[in-house]
Amino acid sequence: MRSLAILTGLASLAAVVRTKASTAPATIDCNGKPYTNHGLVGAGILAGNLTDKYGDTLGGIGSSAAIERGSWKKLGRDKYTGRLWGLPDRGWNTEGTLNFNPRVHKFQVTLDLGGTRHRRGDKETAEPNVHLRYLDTILLTDPNGEPTTGLDPDPFGVLQFPGFPDLPAASYVGDGFGTVTTGDTTARVSIDSEGLVLNDDGTFWISDEYGDMIYRFRADGRMLDAIRPPDAFLPRRNATVSFNANSPPRYDSDREITPGDPLSGRNNNQGLEGMTASPDGKTLYALTQSALINDGASSSTRFNARLLVYDLSRRTPRHTAEYVVQLPRYARADGASRVAAQSEIHYLSATQFLVLSRDGDVGRGMDATESRYRQVDIFDIGGATDVKEEADCATCAVVVEGVLDAGITPARYCEFVDVNDNAQLGSFEYEGIPLHNGGAQDAGLLNEKWESLAIVPVNGKRNGRDCEDEDDEYFMFMLSDNDFITQHGKSSRSLSSPKTVPGFRQLLTLAE
Repeated sequence: MRSLAILTGLASLAAVVRTKASTAPATIDCNGKPYTNHGLVGAGILAGNLTDKYGDTLGGIGSSAAIERGSWKKLGRDKYTGRLWGLPDRGWNTEGTLNFNPRVHKFQVTLDLGGTRHRRGDKETAEPNVHLRYLDTILLTDPNGEPTTGLDPDPFGVLQFPGFPDLPAASYVGDGFGTVTTGDTTARVSIDSEGLVLNDDGTFWISDEYGDMIYRFRADGRMLDAIRPPDAFLPRRNATVSFNANSPPRYDSDREITPGDPLSGRNNNQGLEGMTASPDGKTLYALTQSALINDGASSSTRFNARLLVYDLSRRTPRHTAEYVVQLPRYARADGASRVAAQSEIHYLSATQFLVLSRDGDVGRGMDATESRYRQVDIFDIGGATDVKEEADCATCAVVVEGVLDAGITPARYCEFVDVNDNAQLGSFEYEGIPLHNGGAQDAGLLNEKWESLAIVPVNGKRNGRDCEDEDDEYFMFMLSDNDFITQHGKSSRSLSSPKTVPGFRQLLTLAE
């Protein structure tokens, strides 16, 4: 299998990106701040049968992405390069979770805006011009240096370390893959990695869906800190914290937990999906993928997501604010109303953030091919109500009978970039087929899970993390998570490759 990468261009109001976009730039105003989308400017391919230095498939790298501060450089008039970090989640889990060691990968990314183009009838298309070269992999370990795991945590078991809150843990006998099923019982810290923030000192933050936890790791991958969210975020069963996500291991797929869904806290697989930081690294932001169970659990009502804000200026992170972000809703093909859960956020200013909101179960390898909502939007917390403390007890909610409390003002939400725009997608091709949303299951069809954003400057000189200045232009890379689906999968534990339709790992780049 191969992974597809797409690149688009965004720019601020006063800027013009030198691209050959097929449609005119589109400008919006979000709470007095103008933004312009200058369209698709690139695409790239990453082979899905590549392996990392540990012999495992380079899968799922699009759960989150970041480009190292200061690494982005302009090589010539139309060529750029930088070091990109790609974050896989808990490993291949389409048939159950596995004892996959969570990790983060490094790539050298190159963008060539002067790449090969073709005239096909009355339309000009371009070949892939974004290239990723694998560099390195960092394995994530617990505070004692032991490997972490992608296995679903035990229903009520935790691991404890001095100076840390209780951490989600999975216990298993044998190797945790089902190949060896005898021997001693081993317990490992469970992590379902979703958000990534790089620090200037070489450490990095990762947000997690199992516990709704946030972890800081040193450069070699050993855990340094853990932030436990407010009680309202912690999943509970039978009035007890239970980090289990009802995702049994592949070797025991019939394992059940009662109840399957927590009664409060984060929904299963709907934890702190998006995370970003201010340019100075002193403020951290994390957004739930959708509403907490306390705030609406059904697929049509869980749109009141919560944004956590932490002050990192001192040794111990401090929870300083919390806001409600109302996610967009869309109509499925059958007319049913659904929430476009968010998959990533990115800092623009102290009050505004990019947010990647999308539908699910549509695209490459899915039964349905047409996505109804897949957008990079903007939300503004400048006038939003701080709900910290008053809404943070174990069963506290921001809704009353399914409606947001009248005393709470949510963040302002502004629609911005439609990733599904076929007029834009069709300006790039893969294997001679234009990229597209909907239609045939072919090489050009977009993948389902778009989950990451990375911002870098067009001029190649700035750090790409602060988008406060209106005259600046930016590229925005967007990657997708292919759930480790490949026809030639490899594992250091000799796990057989999944027999599923190949998926694409897309990288969408936009310039702001």
